[in-house]
Amino acid sequence: MRKIPSYVLLRAFEAAARLESFTLAAQELHLTQSAISHQIRELEDYFAKPLFLRKNRKVEPTSEGRRLLDSLSRVFDVIEAACNEVTLAPSSQVLALHCSPSFAAKWLSPRLPEFIKSNPDITIRLTSGAEPIDLLRNQEIDIAISYQFSHEGPGITSLSLGEEKIVPLCSPKLIEPNIPVKELMSKLTLIESTLNQHTWQQWFEVNHLQNPSNRKMSFDRAALSVSAAVDGIGAVLESVRFAERELARGELVELGEKIFLPTIDRTHFLSYRSNAKNSQKIKLFNEWICLKAGLTTN
Repeated sequence: MRKIPSYVLLRAFEAAARLESFTLAAQELHLTQSAISHQIRELEDYFAKPLFLRKNRKVEPTSEGRRLLDSLSRVFDVIEAACNEVTLAPSSQVLALHCSPSFAAKWLSPRLPEFIKSNPDITIRLTSGAEPIDLLRNQEIDIAISYQFSHEGPGITSLSLGEEKIVPLCSPKLIEPNIPVKELMSKLTLIESTLNQHTWQQWFEVNHLQNPSNRKMSFDRAALSVSAAVDGIGAVLESVRFAERELARGELVELGEKIFLPTIDRTHFLSYRSNAKNSQKIKLFNEWICLKAGLTTN
């Protein structure tokens, strides 16, 4: 049996902490203010510490109360989503996707409305994270899209989402027409994504250029690196796939398009459990994403 307080007490606390009011929590939960106050006291007795700072007309969570609220909010969101799925129409299906953050933000999300419109009976539940997940252990995930990691092993089917062109990109505001592009590269701040295995050092070596040792900046997400380049901070070495919209809008340009050697690599992979290959929702999504990525399916 789990060692946790009563759900009734946790629900009262979450409402009171979120609204910073026992009165508003009582209204939301259709209880009396005294009932909420009593439940909060009971929860504080359980933890043997105060969870609220009581003021004249409002209450404010303590540091411990704030931490509890942050965790409970995430848990309640999951519970709410699970309940919503149960109430879906009988023909509806939930497709749980786990995706690398930058791919989700920069490539997948802008295209998902098209899939949703074409498949109204499939509800997308999208989560993201940089770390690879084990699909055999995480049975609640249907499809994983990973970055620079292909799920391998018995029971898993993986496919590449195609080749990507990785090039230096920068804001057109940083281009100086009177300065040769090779010289310009030594003057720009170099932006890196720490998860990107393609580094500036490698790029300079491939293009037989000297790598300037100063003026560098790094981010832990490609999406943040691309945004920094749009803001004019410097040049970023990233996949064109992550900068499609910025390039189309003229917010970014490729540096030395016909001068420097581009890097071509397969960096994103889609995986699912092999025994689910005949699942309609998985087949529909796989066919759709391969079409959007310019691939053919078996």
